[in-house]
Amino acid sequence: MKLAGIHHVAYRCRDARQTVDWYTKMLGMGFVLAIAEDHVPSTHEPDPYMHVFLDAGNGNVLAFFELPTKPEMGRDENTPKWVQHIAFKVKDRDELVAYKEHLEKNGVDVLGVTDHSIFHSIYFFDPSGHRIELACPDPQEEALIKRLDAVKWDMLEEWSRTKKAPRHADWLHAKELASV
Repeated sequence: MKLAGIHHVAYRCRDARQTVDWYTKMLGMGFVLAIAEDHVPSTHEPDPYMHVFLDAGNGNVLAFFELPTKPEMGRDENTPKWVQHIAFKVKDRDELVAYKEHLEKNGVDVLGVTDHSIFHSIYFFDPSGHRIELACPDPQEEALIKRLDAVKWDMLEEWSRTKKAPRHADWLHAKELASV
């Protein structure tokens, strides 16, 4: 058995219309479809909802639920805001910078461009408070990934034993990439 891919990823939103408008305007995503029902099909609970689906590119779908009868949505206060996020890939650094300028021009606070060595990112929040990342590959991505691939199991094993950051890939955030 092998998974064929992600069918869709779903999150909650405060307002379905606002969410569709924001993602289409800010990120250029297509509005794929909407489903609204008074009962949850899987649990049969009486709970009206609006379920919207957006085209995230390359066959990927991002979906949201608006749940008007539930308490106001929150977040896991024990998890830092930077941890849970949705990351989208963009073609290259020029496109990443163009998105940054577009978002800022439309009043969105953007953090970055952040250099992660293997890729570069910007970060911002959608109207429902979900952290969004746009990332583009580094020109040296293939060689850097190969170096990381060689140490991934050793790093995971050391982390599992010590719960301290292993040093197998300290080069990743050092500016000493000339040896790659």
